[in-house]
Amino acid sequence: MQPIRSILAKAEVTEAQWRVLRVLNEIGPTDATEIAGEACLLMPSLTRILQGLEEKGLTSRQPHPSDGRKQLVSITDAGRALIDAHVEEANKVYDALEREMGYEKVSTLLDLLNELSRLDR
Repeated sequence: MQPIRSILAKAEVTEAQWRVLRVLNEIGPTDATEIAGEACLLMPSLTRILQGLEEKGLTSRQPHPSDGRKQLVSITDAGRALIDAHVEEANKVYDALEREMGYEKVSTLLDLLNELSRLDR
C-alpha cells in the first residue's frame, strides 16, 4: 500500500476517500448504501468521508428522485479531475503488483478480500 499512499498524499485524499471517488466515478450517482457496499465501508465512516469530500468540492448530494429518505451522491468535475490526475500512476502500481504476483493470484486475492468484506456486514 505504500506506493498508493504516496499517490494519495499528493492528491490530498485518504485511502477511503479515494475508494469512494473511484466508486462514484465508475457507477455514477448513487445512494450511500450502495457506496458503502462497493467501497467496503461502514455507514458511520462513510458519512464522515462524504462530508469531507463534499467540503473539498469533490462530491455533491441531491435529493433522491423517488425516495425522499435518501440522497444521491455524485462525483463533481473537481472529483473527476482528481481521479484523472492520479489514476494512471495508481494503475501502474496495480500493474506492477500483477506482474510480480501474477494475474491469477491478484484476482484470487481481490475475490477473497471482497468475500471477507461481506462477512463484516
